[in-house]
Amino acid sequence: MYKRLVILSLVVVAAVCGLGGLGYHAVAKWAQGLEGARLGEFAEVAEQIRQDIKRKLDDFIEAEQQRRYTDYLYYYVPENMANAQQTQQQLPLLRSPLGGQLSNSFAYGYFQIEADGSIVTPYYPNRLLQGNESIAITGDVQRHVANIEDNVLPSITRRPGVLRLPDQETTQQAEGAGPPLSALRDNQILDGDTLVKGKGARSKAYPIESLNNEAQAPQVVTQQRLFITSNRAQTAVPPAQPPTETQGGPAQQADLADTQQAALVPTQLGQATQRAETTQEQAQAAAAPPPQGRQDFSTIQADLQQGKDLSEMVQIRIEPFVPLVVPGVNPRTSIFGGQVFLLRHVQIEDRHLLQGFQLDEHRLVTEVEESAGRFMRDGMGFELPQVRKVNGQTDDTEERAAYTAILDFGFGDLALSLKELDPAWITKRSGELHRVYFGILATVVAAVTLALVSLWHNVRAQVRLARKKDDFISAVSHELRTPLTSIRMYSEMLEKNWIKSQDKLAEYYRNMRQESERLSRLVENVLDFARLQKGRKRYAFRLGNLNDCVAEVVEMMRPYAEQRGFVIRTDFEPMGQTPFDKDAVTQIVVNLIDNAVKYAACAADKTINVRTRGDDSFTVIEVEDRGPGVPHRQRRKVFEEFYRFEGKATGKIEGQPQPQTTGTGLGLTLVKRFAEAHGGYVEIDSAHPTGAIFRVALATQLSPAL
Repeated sequence: MYKRLVILSLVVVAAVCGLGGLGYHAVAKWAQGLEGARLGEFAEVAEQIRQDIKRKLDDFIEAEQQRRYTDYLYYYVPENMANAQQTQQQLPLLRSPLGGQLSNSFAYGYFQIEADGSIVTPYYPNRLLQGNESIAITGDVQRHVANIEDNVLPSITRRPGVLRLPDQETTQQAEGAGPPLSALRDNQILDGDTLVKGKGARSKAYPIESLNNEAQAPQVVTQQRLFITSNRAQTAVPPAQPPTETQGGPAQQADLADTQQAALVPTQLGQATQRAETTQEQAQAAAAPPPQGRQDFSTIQADLQQGKDLSEMVQIRIEPFVPLVVPGVNPRTSIFGGQVFLLRHVQIEDRHLLQGFQLDEHRLVTEVEESAGRFMRDGMGFELPQVRKVNGQTDDTEERAAYTAILDFGFGDLALSLKELDPAWITKRSGELHRVYFGILATVVAAVTLALVSLWHNVRAQVRLARKKDDFISAVSHELRTPLTSIRMYSEMLEKNWIKSQDKLAEYYRNMRQESERLSRLVENVLDFARLQKGRKRYAFRLGNLNDCVAEVVEMMRPYAEQRGFVIRTDFEPMGQTPFDKDAVTQIVVNLIDNAVKYAACAADKTINVRTRGDDSFTVIEVEDRGPGVPHRQRRKVFEEFYRFEGKATGKIEGQPQPQTTGTGLGLTLVKRFAEAHGGYVEIDSAHPTGAIFRVALATQLSPAL
């Protein structure tokens, strides 16, 4: 049994250790999964920001792509007036809707570059500023035009009459505007003019191709040659009369943008000559020209002289916007390492134009910050390290960033660093889970340990019980065999008439009766114990005098004791009627006297004292012998079933052999059970000079449960 228990214990310990290891591994994987889930949340936020920025840029670039090419002129002839000119001799001039402000969403400073390299803007009427004839414009416009002349024009390849954008990467490398666009890929961040490696899975590129959609099909529109020629004339002739400060100021220009001013533009060559010769009074009577002065009709006259039909339809090809990154005065002040311009090529027959604007980086950054702030989730924050560096701030965002979203615009990247506001929250949650796990593991280990200890205890108890049962069977066999042998011997002698003396006959009959009583007591003890174990023992409590019951038992046991050399003395205190079960009390006294006879057989003083006394709570039966006594460490064990005290530890009498005790080990067990059934108890005390006192107390008032 112990071998199987050891094997079972080893299996249980191995299983607990294995489950503990798997649990720890599962907790570690959970922490990694939590980190991965959080990383996934950052990726989702970055994708939402990308989609929002792309939507804004798509809307912006679509609106700019649909913008009429004439909006880049200070004045233009509206095409929707074509039908009206069949009956009229005048074409109106309208102020460009772009003339009132430099910034428009992501665009800053619209301009048009002619084939000869001259610059036309919607902010003043003449593309060539000539000394005192130039109108007053703001310093921002002046700086913007100078920036185009100094930086954009050198980056454009021109042939006589033809404009085109160069290869972007070649231009960037040639002009020193930063690394080629092909170098800006996943896991790389453009930080000023330096490429910084990202962090693998914590860094990802998010392409936003809204501003770099060269694959888009060009627009082809048609317009009457008259209007093309008339609009071309607006960029060809300097004003005849420079405006005054009042006329040419921003307020007056804003008024002109909201008011349709009529200008005399002849529709045929003869009409042009006739209009040129009209008097000032006739012109004012027809329609007063705008304050910017007369229009130049040489372009119209040239077309008429070449035999061109001004009413024919001419195709205008407008190509998509493409980005151009060129260095500014200080490229380090740009988050893209240079100024970004968006240009489109416009071709009208053999005439080539470039129209475009500068990308407003500040507005782009503002929109990125607005989108990022709107999509941030709990515990998340963001920073733009390139913007911080441009602003001259030291930054360690790349080291602290939980996730880096690289917004790839095609012409450059903008790194958006997403960070944890509480970087230790995953560690805290993982630590909490580890504590919970170790708490559970400790509980399981404690439970398993207690279970194994209990199992070992139970096995040991079962082994001891099995040994006791074996001893009990052996003892019962011996106890049964002894009286049966005596009875058989006496009966055979009587049967063969070997006994002639009457005294001997009486003695043999008496011995046979005593052995029969002894055998009956043994059988009764076994039966009572079996009934107690099965819970079938029934008691018949009746009022009576306990002294009478004890006296009867003493008289019954006196011959048995005297035959073995013992003297039984009694000392009964008077007591009244008390409830008790007579059979149980009989068994108690018989077992106590029999126990005294067995264990005091070798004592010098073979006196057994039987006493009774009582009070208001208990009636007490005491049996005292002069045997070796019971050691303190065994006074509890002697009441256990099948336990037999050998009487060798204490109470030795020098020069005398120690008793070889017999019995089943059930006598004192039954004494204790019967005493408890009467609401009492049993205890052992030491006698003087030697011996033991067994004291049994029975309650004088039984509880209803009994």
